[in-house]
This record gives sequence, structure tokens and C-alpha cells, in this order.
Amino acid sequence: MRKQTADGRQFSLLDQKSSLAWINVLGVRISAVNLKSATGFIQKAIEDGRKEYVCVRDAHGVVRCQDDPELRSIHNRAFLVTPDGMPLVWALKHAGHSDSDRVYGPDLMLSVFEAGTATGLRHFLYGATAETLEQLQARLFARFPQAEIAGSYAPPFHKLSPQEEADIADRLNRSGADIIWVGLSSPKQELWMARMRDRLDASMLIGVGAAFDFHAGLKRQAPRIIQRSGFEWAFRLLCEPRRLWRRYALVVPTFISLTAFQRLGLRKFPIEDEVFGSSAPEAAAAKV
Repeated sequence: MRKQTADGRQFSLLDQKSSLAWINVLGVRISAVNLKSATGFIQKAIEDGRKEYVCVRDAHGVVRCQDDPELRSIHNRAFLVTPDGMPLVWALKHAGHSDSDRVYGPDLMLSVFEAGTATGLRHFLYGATAETLEQLQARLFARFPQAEIAGSYAPPFHKLSPQEEADIADRLNRSGADIIWVGLSSPKQELWMARMRDRLDASMLIGVGAAFDFHAGLKRQAPRIIQRSGFEWAFRLLCEPRRLWRRYALVVPTFISLTAFQRLGLRKFPIEDEVFGSSAPEAAAAKV
């Protein structure tokens, strides 16, 4: 369910006791959170025994959702869709969510690991390569000696067969993990989380993409000042021009133009009622 306040801000009703504010950015529900609140919501969901997944989203992912209804629906069914890019943070602040801030995948991972040392959260690392996972675990243990890492697994690069998926689900469930960190490329990790969610016992699946490579020391992160400027895409383009130039040549102008159309009311980007399982008038009234 969802509701809309008089000032246009929207809420996804997660249970009878709490609600999470969000805004509609090109038909994708972006959660009004910051690093501290996102960490707290994840902890509380685990304590409550919920089974959810979290998408960490940037402008590129929002643009990709425009031509992929399945991917868009996956995001809109997530427990949180955190604002991983500054343009999404600016959109949240423009909508009145002044406390919202960037929830960058690598930062979220460290924040939840730190918070989890006090409560004994058990983590599982899924993705990347065996070598990356080995370095990642070593660095995480060096930073969080009390962390509980229940296991890790580097899946094969080919499409998983039904039997392979069943074996992976069994491995993950036997680990007893509370959180499964998913370090695959996007949208592969979002599709995997949505497909596997009902088969896994872990309370929370969190897709953090390149965070595994960053924390393993295999890739360089942009300096904080660039991350906060909204031009991190330019830093990444300079680092990997051959791989990324086509992506950003499309994403940057597309995101700017479409969000301008949405803000000016020239084009509607509704969030489908079926995502929330409701066709009531209340749901229709909440579209923007």
C-alpha cells in the first residue's frame, strides 16, 4: 500500500508500525534515506524477521528501467531503493526530503558491517571471483575483526541451470547468513535477487555491484569531492573510457531530459498499481 501527503510526498507502507518515504523518479520508487537511516531500516527488518532485498540505484539504473518493465518492477518491489547517485539525492531534496543523502553501495556495506558487529549479524558474500572474495574477506576482517562472515561463493559466469540454482540456494541457506551481499553487475544482481528471494532463508539480500572490487582493493574509487559533485560518472569514464563511453553518452542527456519532462508535467511516469498489489483509488491518486 501507499499514501500521499498534502505536499506530494509519498510513502510505502511496510507494516503497521512504520513507513518509508519515497519519491517517483521516472517511474522508479527512490527511498528517502541517508546512510544512517538506511542502515537502521535494514537492521530493523532483520530483527523483525522480514525477507527483503535492497537495490542500490544510480541515474544509469533508472534510465535502464525505462525500457525494461521487469527491471522497473523489481526495483519498485524492493524494500529500499537507495539513492546511489547525486542526481537522485538532489531530486529527493527538491521534493522536500532534506535529510536524504547519498547511500553509496560501498559505504552501505561498511556501515552495515560496522553496525552488525554489535548484534552478531552473519554475512555471506556472493559474486565476483574466488580471488576477489579472498582479498575482500581479508580486508573486511582487518577492518572489522568481530565480523561474522558465514561464507562466500563466486558463481559461474554462465547462466545458471535450475539444478545450479537449487545447489546455490542450499549452500546459502546452510550458511545461516542474515545478509547476502550480492556483488554482480547490474542488472544481473537485481534479477538474481528477485528470482532467488523466495528460495533463500537470509533476511536481507543487498546488491552492491562493484563494492566487492573496491573493498578488495582492485578498483579505485572516485575521491569524495568528486562523488559529491555529481560528476563521478566523468571520473569513471576517464578510468574506463572504452567500456563506459557509450553508457554515459546515452545516460546523461536521457536522464536530464526525462526528469525535466517529469518535473514540468510534460510526461507522466506512473508507478504501476500491480507492483503494490492494489488498484484502489488511493493507489491511483498517488501516481505522479
